[in-house]
Amino acid sequence: MIDLRLLREDPDRARASQRARGEDVALVDSLLSADERRRSSGVRFDELRAEQKQLGKLIPKATPEERAELLGRAEQLKADVKAADAERDEADAETQRLLLGVSNLVHPGVPVGGEEDFVTLETHGAIRDFDAEGFAPKDHLELGQILGAIDTERGAKVSGSRFYFLTGVGALLELALVNAAIAQATAAGFTPMLTPALVRPQSMAGTGFLGQAAQDVYHLDKDDLYLVGTSEVALAAYHMDEIIDADRLPLRYAGFSPCFRREAGSHGKDTRGIFRVHQFDKVEMFSYVAPEDSEAEHQRLLEWEKQWLTSLELPFRVIDVATGDLGSSAARKFDCEAWIPTQGKYRELTSTSDCTEYQSRRLQIRMRDGKQVRPLATLNGTLCAVPRTIVAILENHQQPDGSVRVPEVLRPYLGGREVLEPVTK
Repeated sequence: MIDLRLLREDPDRARASQRARGEDVALVDSLLSADERRRSSGVRFDELRAEQKQLGKLIPKATPEERAELLGRAEQLKADVKAADAERDEADAETQRLLLGVSNLVHPGVPVGGEEDFVTLETHGAIRDFDAEGFAPKDHLELGQILGAIDTERGAKVSGSRFYFLTGVGALLELALVNAAIAQATAAGFTPMLTPALVRPQSMAGTGFLGQAAQDVYHLDKDDLYLVGTSEVALAAYHMDEIIDADRLPLRYAGFSPCFRREAGSHGKDTRGIFRVHQFDKVEMFSYVAPEDSEAEHQRLLEWEKQWLTSLELPFRVIDVATGDLGSSAARKFDCEAWIPTQGKYRELTSTSDCTEYQSRRLQIRMRDGKQVRPLATLNGTLCAVPRTIVAILENHQQPDGSVRVPEVLRPYLGGREVLEPVTK
């Protein structure tokens, strides 16, 4: 959640942020009004309680005539205090409800607009000219079937649409990707983590995934638990309700977990293959830093993502995501999009978001800096979303006979294998 004090001091910034996101600007004014009621009712309650205590001291010393009047006043004060307490609680609850509905304040450098209004920051690698090489590229599903690596038909038979099996070298390729990604993260100072896939409501809500993203979340009603769409949720809640000494920062974790998404708004999109699925595995980077260090850490996370995609020898670009496509928790987000030859366009492979103090305030995570205790900043960055990375590797490194060249970084994790060979012609 955003800082209420900042909201009071600069409400126009919050209004501009909501407007840039395409969200309800009036929510800011409703929140300001509720906050004013909360504070005034708190003052009223304190004044009445002070008078009540003072009256309690006077009654024992009063004459019989004064006592009757004071007791009458005491009864009235008792009722007034109870009413003021209820009013304060109601105003506080309304303030918290509205506060949870306001998205993070966007960074001033973020481009304004919708999904297609991003700004391209840089481009890496060369796009292959398959015409010049004399053959038409196959898509990842055809390649996956040739290699005996992907089985979507049986995935649909067993679990429904957007599910799949990785078989043979497909399964080995996933394990190689995960091990290589964890190795890079560990070398960069991240602590490897295997995280829970089920979390409590406060963990999911605290990271901001029960707002605009709620339609994509799986909920187990009987247990009141949520399946995570990313290990970011568990990693953010890992230090929930804790105070972390400043000299321990930055804390960096690399979480591996299965991820589950309904993809509720993607009917008809990417229905072929494994680009957009309901269940996938992912290696996620997560950082806790002092708020003043969050922008620098954001750039570091982006550099680690670029290092990863470069090591996989993939052509990709980096985009600055526009305000309307940020997600409620992010103040700024950079995506790395790999070139997918058969689609003729760049598609998102990794994403890194600076969530500033938004998640830490919701999860009650603070840092102790000398005598001061204050919220810290959280950031997240995809290192390897496995199925999409497999899509990009198969399509970009394919050869005319349907075999696929293995990037050098993965070869040690595939027994030295340099090429994935077809199992069927």
